[in-house]
Amino acid sequence: MALTFDGLAEVSLARDLLRRWWGLDLGLSEADGKGYVRASHATCESVRGVVAASCAAALEELAGELAKSKDRSALIRRCHAGMVLVVAPVFGSKGLAGVVYATGACTDRNAVEQKLVATIGCGPDEARALSEAVPQLSDGDLERVRDLVGAAAATVERAQPAEIPPTTHAHPFTEMVGDSPAVRDVVKLLTKVVRSEATVLIQGESGTGKELIARAIHYHGPRVKKPFVVQNCSAFNDNLLESALFGHVRGAFTGAVKDQPGLFQVADGGTFFLDEIGDMSAALQVKLLRVLQEGTFTPVGGTKPVKVDVRIIAASHKDLAAMVAHKQFREDLFYRVNVLKITVPPLRERVSDIPRLAQHFVNKHWRSPNPAPRLSQGALSRLVAYPWPGNIRELENEMERMLVLAGDATELTASMVSGRVSGIVNAAQSAPRPLRDVVANAEADAIVASLGRHTGDRELAAADLGVSEPLLAARMAALGIGGTGA
Repeated sequence: MALTFDGLAEVSLARDLLRRWWGLDLGLSEADGKGYVRASHATCESVRGVVAASCAAALEELAGELAKSKDRSALIRRCHAGMVLVVAPVFGSKGLAGVVYATGACTDRNAVEQKLVATIGCGPDEARALSEAVPQLSDGDLERVRDLVGAAAATVERAQPAEIPPTTHAHPFTEMVGDSPAVRDVVKLLTKVVRSEATVLIQGESGTGKELIARAIHYHGPRVKKPFVVQNCSAFNDNLLESALFGHVRGAFTGAVKDQPGLFQVADGGTFFLDEIGDMSAALQVKLLRVLQEGTFTPVGGTKPVKVDVRIIAASHKDLAAMVAHKQFREDLFYRVNVLKITVPPLRERVSDIPRLAQHFVNKHWRSPNPAPRLSQGALSRLVAYPWPGNIRELENEMERMLVLAGDATELTASMVSGRVSGIVNAAQSAPRPLRDVVANAEADAIVASLGRHTGDRELAAADLGVSEPLLAARMAALGIGGTGA
């Protein structure tokens, strides 16, 4: 694939430092090491024309070595003419994608002079003149060059579009995005559950998609043409929840001016999804148990039982079995709802699904007729490294936030990832990082936060940050942050 290189701010910085301090140039070759085009000085140009002595030949050999080792650290080698060759790999989803290199320096001019005589066949005087044109590096300088080349390669790798392969797991539940073993287990169980009419208990952490599973059961099951009703049991107090579930008759309480059917009646013939059933009071648990056992209930203030045919799907982020053991949930109700149990895995147990989920949410929330922005490898790396305590719901919110801040940018970069997710908030506790990276990340986060407060308006964001709008635009460009204009 074609790699982004020359337009990257950190690559430009590394190239500028290499040229200014040591007279070296920075280049990018193809994955096989071919495409050596940058020569730092006249000696490089002279040697380049001699295949036996060329850095190009040494670069091809090193590319093969990097592809096999898969080591991301920068290497220091010598070309056939004795000059230093510093290279660092750029990896993609299919292996080595390119090699960043700096060539043309030396650590010992006498050794280069001897090599030139042997490899290109020049005389001693010409070899001496050529070697004197080669920048000489101390051991400390050589390490600094290696750091710059490695940093540039890491920047190129992070900037590449994330390649997300299509799923290889075909199933009818298109609502579910993922290809991890945990998701496959859920899908396998769902294919059996949807054919039945039995009560289902869905357990999993908040934000894992329990309602999505419930909808899949209903819309792929025999009751698909009947109502699907949802009620969160922690949304109301006891009185309001009882009225919402079972309805009430006129005069049952102050304000009850007419008969009002409950959600069980609305769901008659269909499916009723009771979310967070673990938050239901003991009194309401008794009434729910009667519906499950007899298919009847009595509205609030009523005397005549109402019969319904409803399939119950219950869900909870709490451990209901543990609640039964502590007398916090009725044992008889637990056994009635726990006929078929589906456990939804948290996102941290299906990390391999994060790239596909992130792209899914980008496509879902993209509203422009233009193509949706792509995820950079750097952004994806930060998303994958985060533990996602809020699970899929938190990931969806993060992707929607990144889209808003991206504006008309064609790529979602690492700098657009929130500080919470990227770990900037906990930078003091993280591994040591170069000061330049810390400052750039802090600056990017401040700009992104300001754009978020002003819905992408650069003029207002610039005023908020105390800088001019042109300066803000320049810093956004340098940091790879997109945004809409005012």
